[in-house]
Amino acid sequence: MDLQKMHDQLAERILDKQLVSATISQPRLKSSDVKRIKLKPVEIKKDYFIQFEYQHEHVLKHENLSPEETVAKLTSLFIDFRQALFQFTEEKVQIQLSKKSKVSWKTEQTGTQKVELSHNRKKQYLLEDGVPYPFLVRLGVQNSDGKVKKQKYDKFRQINRFIEFIDDTLAYLPQDRTVRILDFGSGKSYLTFALYHYLRIEKGLDLRVTGLDLKKEVIEECQQIAQDLRYEQLEFLVGDINDYNDESAVDMVVTLHACDVATDMALSRAVKWDAKVILSVPCCQHELNSQIDAPELGIMLQHGLIKERFSALATDSIRAELLSLVGYETQLMEFIDMEHTPKNILIRAYKTGKKPSTGQFERYQQFTSLLSAKPFLENELKEYL
Repeated sequence: MDLQKMHDQLAERILDKQLVSATISQPRLKSSDVKRIKLKPVEIKKDYFIQFEYQHEHVLKHENLSPEETVAKLTSLFIDFRQALFQFTEEKVQIQLSKKSKVSWKTEQTGTQKVELSHNRKKQYLLEDGVPYPFLVRLGVQNSDGKVKKQKYDKFRQINRFIEFIDDTLAYLPQDRTVRILDFGSGKSYLTFALYHYLRIEKGLDLRVTGLDLKKEVIEECQQIAQDLRYEQLEFLVGDINDYNDESAVDMVVTLHACDVATDMALSRAVKWDAKVILSVPCCQHELNSQIDAPELGIMLQHGLIKERFSALATDSIRAELLSLVGYETQLMEFIDMEHTPKNILIRAYKTGKKPSTGQFERYQQFTSLLSAKPFLENELKEYL
C-alpha cells in the first residue's frame, strides 16, 4: 500500500465518524519533542471533534479538530511518525511506515466498538465495574457477578490506573516474539495478575511473566491462583533481586515498593538487560536522607519532615535523570498507591537510545554535588554513563 491509499482509507473512516481511539508513535527523529499522540472523538457544545493529545517528554497538550482538519493533520503527522494503531467501530488497524515511507497496513476485525463522545464523561476504566474478571473475583476485588466490592474500590481504581500505564507501553513491546516481563517485589500480586490479564487475555500478546518476592507463603498462594486461573505463562518464584540471574535479556521490568536501594538494584538490572520498558514505584527511600549536606537548603532541611520528603523527591529525580542519561525517555508520573500514601510517584521509562543533550551530564553532576549525593544507581550504571 502507498501513502496516498493509506490516507484515503483513514480519511474515509474518520469522515464517517468510525474512530474510537488511536495512538500515533515512533517519531522518526529521536530529538522530536512530541513522543506520541493519542486521538479520540469528543462532543463539545453538540459539535463533533477529534481531540489530539500530544505527549511531550514532561507535559501533555491538547487540540480539538474537525474531522476534515484531522484528515489534513494526519497527512503531515505521518511525515514525522512511523507507527499508528487505530481502533474503529468494526476493526483495528495497525500501520507501520518504513524509512522510505512504504506502508504496512494490518487490519483485524473486532466486535462492534461503541464511540464515546462525552467530553466530560464519568471516568472510564479499561477494566469495567460490572464485568466479571476471573482474577479480580479470585483476588476478592469483585463478586461473582463482577460488582466491585465497596471496601475494594480503591484497589480497583489502583489496578485500572496501573493498566493505563501498561496500555501505554504496547508500542514499545515486541509483536513478533514472546515478551519477557519480570516483576520484582510482586507481593500479593494484584498488579501482576492485572498486567498478565490485560496483555495476554485482552491484547493477545505472547508473553511470559515472572513475579519475584521474598515471602514464601505469599508466593505459594499466588502460584496456586495462577494455576487455578490457567495462566500458564505466569509464574511466581521466591527470590531476591540481587540473586536473580536467570535472564540475559528482558523486555519489561516492573518494581513496586522495593525498599530504598532495592529499587536502584532493579533499575540497574533493567538497564543491563536492555529492557524496553521500566515501571517502578519506589518506597522507603533513606539513602539520600543520610547523605544530604547542602547548607544552601538549610532553611528546608532543618525540618526533619521536609528533609525526608525533599530527599525522596530528589532521589526519584536523580533516578529519572540517570535513566535519561543511559538512553531512556523517562517521566515521573502520579500513581494511586493505597499501601503507603494516597498519592505516589511512578517512574516510567522507555528505551529509545536517545543520547543525552550537551551539558546534561554536567547538570546532573552539579545537582548531586549541591546535595553531596553519591547515588547507588550512579555507581551501578557507571559503565553506561
